[in-house]
Amino acid sequence: MSRAPDILLITTDQQRGDCIGGAGRAVRTPNIDRIAARGARFDTCITPHPMCQPARASILTGLLPYSHGVRDNGRNLDPQIAEAGLGGLFSGAGYDTRFIGKAHLSTHETFAPTGAAECYSSVADYPEDWTGPYMGFERVDLTLRPHHHCGWKDRPYTLHYENFLDQDGQGGARWERAKDQVAPRTSHKQVWRSALSEEWFSTAWVGDRTIDMLDEDRDRPLMSWVSFPDPHPPFLAASPWATLYDPAEVDLSPHRALDLDRRPWWHRAFLESPARRNQKRVHAGDQPYWGNDDALDDSDLRDVIAVYYGMIAAIDQQVGRILDHLETSGRRDNTIVIFTSDHGEWLGDHGLLLKGPMLYDGLLRVPLVMAGPGIVPGRFDAPVSTLDLHATLAELCGLDAPDGDGISLSDVMQGGTRAVAHNEWEVDASRSGVDLDLRTVRSVDHRLSVDLKSGAGELYDLAADPHEMSNLWDTAGAASVRDRLCACIATDRPGMIPAAPRVGWH
Repeated sequence: MSRAPDILLITTDQQRGDCIGGAGRAVRTPNIDRIAARGARFDTCITPHPMCQPARASILTGLLPYSHGVRDNGRNLDPQIAEAGLGGLFSGAGYDTRFIGKAHLSTHETFAPTGAAECYSSVADYPEDWTGPYMGFERVDLTLRPHHHCGWKDRPYTLHYENFLDQDGQGGARWERAKDQVAPRTSHKQVWRSALSEEWFSTAWVGDRTIDMLDEDRDRPLMSWVSFPDPHPPFLAASPWATLYDPAEVDLSPHRALDLDRRPWWHRAFLESPARRNQKRVHAGDQPYWGNDDALDDSDLRDVIAVYYGMIAAIDQQVGRILDHLETSGRRDNTIVIFTSDHGEWLGDHGLLLKGPMLYDGLLRVPLVMAGPGIVPGRFDAPVSTLDLHATLAELCGLDAPDGDGISLSDVMQGGTRAVAHNEWEVDASRSGVDLDLRTVRSVDHRLSVDLKSGAGELYDLAADPHEMSNLWDTAGAASVRDRLCACIATDRPGMIPAAPRVGWH
């Protein structure tokens, strides 16, 4: 009897859908491309939410944010819902379940201790040798604060990655050295060409832990989620990745100016809100890491993009190491390998950097490639979502998963079509400065976003207008498309639950 396939779900944080090889931008990812070359590539895959926690909760559970309750960052996923997700489902089926890297399945910076391992105020209650269980996974090796948003001395909280940094008592020095610069220096407050050597970065640490995991002897099939924290800001890379791309030669968005007059009201309100600007939250320097406050000049944007591409290249190298190990160990043909990201990044589109409630395609769309047993090779353009992975993996491995909002990708791989994929966000005025019930649908050719509270919206014909310059919401000739896509949005669908309580910001 053949052994059930192993699963290796590889994710990144804040990687655009056009930032893998052959997807549009001038970034090189030869190892991610190896997965696509022998498997399936989904060119219209979107995130169910443009923020980390809700997007990751949807990957875990196969539920939309209004079904799992995490409607924004700062709202913790109910452990009972989490344990019915990928980790718990496969643990119950006899798999060895692992999580390596950035989980962000519960809030980091909270108003009060929550008791969760990822809570800065609670992690000290966990013994240094704690490795789980967590959110349905039997064993975890986690990064607690991989993005250098804060100092080390004034916030002495650590988990597995931070303990690795501090193995000789030099963790604080290494953490601060990460933002020491090497030439050519950058001037933008979000960008560093780091003087810290590569082996201390979370990207290398996640790759090393994954190789160690694959080297273990086990008598059960493996279900693993390997989560790289980059290329999330601050944009910070070590040599040689920091200088791999010449800023003078990177590709810029063709439309890099704020054009708020042609957009729905919340675009301007979000960017200009005093509440959002004054809100206390984690910063890199004095720049909030979601939603830009400053105009971007092309010189700074070139540095951002060059280092962002370098961060992706560093991840791609680790993906290559992992793929090489699967091949040399003879496990490749019995391992389902998936590569995707939680959400995208504006990267200068429309004068914007980072993320927020303007769901341009750079933020909404993410890469999705997969290969292995049961995966039909091909390139598919049907609109799909990362929340479909829960149902897909359950079907591929013959497991009986609970009903969710995701749909197995097998229909698309067999030539089927879909009307739309969904994104939803309850935008909280106390956190973002605007109050929205924001629903988005993405078809092959269109993107529609509507605030159900005010009735305002935007509609773009992506086939004719790929850079989303002309809002067709109030255009008579597009009324039938608008009405058809609005009809795909259920204001009160089965399975919706109340929002989880807000326990913090991130």
